[in-house]
Amino acid sequence: MGNLQNVVIALVTPLPSIFFYLSFLNHYYQNGNSSSSGLWAWCLHHPFLLANALFFVNVNILFWVIGLLQSSHWMIDPYWTVIPVLFVHYYATHPLAQYDWWRSRVVMLMTWIWSLRLSHNYFRREKWQWGVREDWRFADMRHQYGKNWWWVSFFAVYLSQQVFIIGVCLPFYAVHSVAKPWNIWDAVALAVCICGIVVAYYADTELHNFVTRNEKLKEQGMPIVPNLDKGLWRYSRHPNYFGEQLWWWGLVIFAWNLGQGWTFVGSLINSMCLAYVTILVENRMMKQEYRAEAYRLYQKTTSVWIPWYKSSSSGGKDKNT
Repeated sequence: MGNLQNVVIALVTPLPSIFFYLSFLNHYYQNGNSSSSGLWAWCLHHPFLLANALFFVNVNILFWVIGLLQSSHWMIDPYWTVIPVLFVHYYATHPLAQYDWWRSRVVMLMTWIWSLRLSHNYFRREKWQWGVREDWRFADMRHQYGKNWWWVSFFAVYLSQQVFIIGVCLPFYAVHSVAKPWNIWDAVALAVCICGIVVAYYADTELHNFVTRNEKLKEQGMPIVPNLDKGLWRYSRHPNYFGEQLWWWGLVIFAWNLGQGWTFVGSLINSMCLAYVTILVENRMMKQEYRAEAYRLYQKTTSVWIPWYKSSSSGGKDKNT
């Protein structure tokens, strides 16, 4: 019953923003620009601010209130994979949008593929359940801030996500602001995006298989494997993060090609945040006694993000790799 309830909540929650935006489009196409005034005029002439306003009201406030009522801020995780899809369609359908048709459709298609890939990985990890648990980082902060968590969570979970998500989606705004024809740099950007999705898919699949095998070994009372160092994980400690970063920086190349290189700031902030998350994840690994020693050796011999040859524990490239 709880799972079904969370499904319904997750599907209904974004509807206020969607209905508002559709009402705006309906008003515009029925009445035209000349009759727009007040709120509708503001929505027309400030597409970026409108995107931020919708996010603030629907995600920061509504998601936050639901999280307080459920005592779990689980919903922001699955929506990390959905909101970029909503944004790419929002920027493409805004009345002031101007763009190359091929570039727009390619970016839309790739965003859908990225979203489906990441959504599949999220629900596979959660055993196809909705809202069973919240992100372990939020759970740690809930314990850390205690009775103050109810208001701290608004900033730590939601307002911060607005900076990250709006930021990494800036290339969508750029792609739908300039009608420059498709060229070779778009092909480069597409290649980087595809590489990012493929690397992240294989890395997350290898991780999922590793966790699943360990769960079975634990059920059988057998020793579990302390560390994943096969496949892509042999060459990078976080190949899934590397793939995710390739995806977002590939979108930046699309924007840079259109003279909108300033949009790199969103991906830069996201990369900096992910670097911090990497530290948190590795510290968490080191606190687990059964894997601490193996992981310490893994840190000495394996690149953090960018896949590279393994090094010997004493330094230098391992000739056996």
